Amino acid sequence: MLNFTSNTYQMKREILTFSNKISRGLSKPDRKFFADMTYGMLASNSCLLTDIVDQLHENTKKVNSVERLTRHLSKGINSNALKSYLLNIRKFVPSDPIIHIDDSDIVKPDGFKFEALGYVRDGSKSTNTKSVYTKGYHVTEACVITNSNHPVSIFSEIHSSSEKNFSSINTITFDAMERGAKLFKKATFVMDRGYDDNKMFLKLDSLEQDYVIRLKSNRKLIYHNKWTKATELRERRKGKIKVPLFYKGKNHEAYLSHIKVQITASKKNVYLVLVYGITEHPMMLITNKDIKSKDDVINIAKCYFSRWKIEEYFRCKKQMFQFENFRVRKLNAIRALNFHITVCMAFLANITSKAETNALKVSIIRQAAPIKEKVHFLYYRVSKGIAGILSYAKEGVRRWFKAKRPRYKQLCLRLIA
Repeated sequence: MLNFTSNTYQMKREILTFSNKISRGLSKPDRKFFADMTYGMLASNSCLLTDIVDQLHENTKKVNSVERLTRHLSKGINSNALKSYLLNIRKFVPSDPIIHIDDSDIVKPDGFKFEALGYVRDGSKSTNTKSVYTKGYHVTEACVITNSNHPVSIFSEIHSSSEKNFSSINTITFDAMERGAKLFKKATFVMDRGYDDNKMFLKLDSLEQDYVIRLKSNRKLIYHNKWTKATELRERRKGKIKVPLFYKGKNHEAYLSHIKVQITASKKNVYLVLVYGITEHPMMLITNKDIKSKDDVINIAKCYFSRWKIEEYFRCKKQMFQFENFRVRKLNAIRALNFHITVCMAFLANITSKAETNALKVSIIRQAAPIKEKVHFLYYRVSKGIAGILSYAKEGVRRWFKAKRPRYKQLCLRLIA
């Protein structure tokens, strides 16, 4: 049998242990709320407060429980909880971390009452030739690759140009870079063509961080003391290093080459890494990492191609937790809800990092009833298996928080002679 009571008990204990590590130092009501949100989201695979309350199995009226969760969310993200979360994330990360930064969107086409609702480019409906804009919010995310080769977020900011104090998207991106540099001291930042901007290069240089950024076709570089188009350098070369690369769910054979150049902004020596054989036009990657051997070139290419994991991270967030289906209206509450989804995603990373022979992990995978034996991204499978195990629970996690009562001394009479 797959559905032993011990599996449900052990699953609850794992969730409570993880939740308590992050909520340590908070007041008892806040710790209970934190545990309710984490457990409810993982059990329901949803961020809708009504779905979360259904999994808590409380004796109170549903509307009262929803109101309680809404009241806590309206306070925003607790700074102490965020600090504890980041400290715990460091345990999952290797000594040479790779940080992916990317932008996504939350579309709310039928929303009218959401605070500071702006307009975003709908990535699901837009194409290379046509952009579709609709109401929604922008999301800037920074994910670090864990020891189990899965992404976990260290920065997730929902923002809108309709906010009163909004400055620019670049400012939020710089905040993500500063958090990564402060958390890991030294990391490699990997970004796509949208970040090919002199401001990004100067910021990363000022933070003394490494980077791998894909260039646009109109980028100019300094080569042999002359300004030269990057596309012109691309056409002069041919890939000499053959390497297999995984891209968009398929294995490809790529050919790599590299050139020593300078960026026009900082005029520091960097390397242009060219990737042939995958896309119609060869990819152009710029990096300030040292290249001394063929293996260094291959590692830089693999760093960039691992960025598909942050795209899968966004997709999992939206599909498994119905991220775009939230109902809270205030921006503080939306951001707090996003933080709790981020914590749930980190819990999936925690389970994924366990050994393949771990009894609980084996039970989760069996409960998910996977069709494929092996996949590259385990979050979908783990999330489905956790919800399946918790579906047999008859109560939430409230009874795990026992009230501490003072111990009274036993009354005794002293005999006086």
